[in-house]
Amino acid sequence: MAVRETTPVSSVGRLMLRPMRAVATPTVERAIDGILGGPLPEAVAHSLIEHHVAQRIAEVVLERVDVEQTAASALESPRVEQLLRETLASPRAEQLAREFLASPGLDRILDSPEFEQRLEQVLASPHVRAALAQQSTSLVAQTAASARRRAVGLDDAAERAPRRFLRRAPRPWPEGSGSFAFAGVVTRGVALAIDAAVVSLIFLIGAALVGLVGSLFGQLRPAWLAGIIAGASWLLLVLAYFVGFWTAAGQTPGMRILRVRVLDPRGGSPKLGRSLVRVFGLALAIIPCFVGFLPALVDHSRRGLHDFVAGTVVVYDGSTEGDTR
Repeated sequence: MAVRETTPVSSVGRLMLRPMRAVATPTVERAIDGILGGPLPEAVAHSLIEHHVAQRIAEVVLERVDVEQTAASALESPRVEQLLRETLASPRAEQLAREFLASPGLDRILDSPEFEQRLEQVLASPHVRAALAQQSTSLVAQTAASARRRAVGLDDAAERAPRRFLRRAPRPWPEGSGSFAFAGVVTRGVALAIDAAVVSLIFLIGAALVGLVGSLFGQLRPAWLAGIIAGASWLLLVLAYFVGFWTAAGQTPGMRILRVRVLDPRGGSPKLGRSLVRVFGLALAIIPCFVGFLPALVDHSRRGLHDFVAGTVVVYDGSTEGDTR
């Protein structure tokens, strides 16, 4: 026996079904087919384009909807992130990437003059150059900071054995400081090596220019005179380099990279006379196999022979506390 449906159809349902049944008649279907087959769709499309309907709708949507926030929320959703991971990890995506990289069309694009021109424009843009300069500066700064940290650690390690041998008490450490205020022999030695390289480079460039001019007008004769002039030029360059930087800024370029500074007894940069005395004391400290630097391993203020002669100390830049006798 067939079960009769007892649930009555609501009045709203009946109202919705009536227009659907009316449209589904063959007569209406033929009328719709005739309309779509005529010029009406083209006229409607032309009118939509002429009156910028799509643009107006987009403007209304952009005014009332925060597209960026909506897109960001969609992209940050866990479901989208999971789908993206699954898509990238799928074998089909890997195969498509391989086929794209191996396709001859990619080679044609990369070898085309238009691509080269666009690439040159992008690389020559000020934004790219600024980004590259910032990246290079950051890399240099990080390298210099790492070198400074290593040098400071070696400063303390280098003097432990001599101080223990001479039964000196461990060097005191100021509270809240990563290292003692006075710069040690390793940091100062690295700074001196950098300065020596800079001076040598300047001298070589000057000598090359003098040699170029000499090749045009003839070599200087006799040879011993040329040697004396070269030696005197080297001495004057060294004096001008160290005395000039110590007097003007209290540090040479090498000392600036390692962040150390030379101070006079009053805590300021040494004057011209004191700088001259210090550079001659530096020569005396270097000549006997750098023996003049050994007192810095055990002295309270880490002073070398040239510091004793000139009455100066070398401190980590930014740390001028301590004894400056």
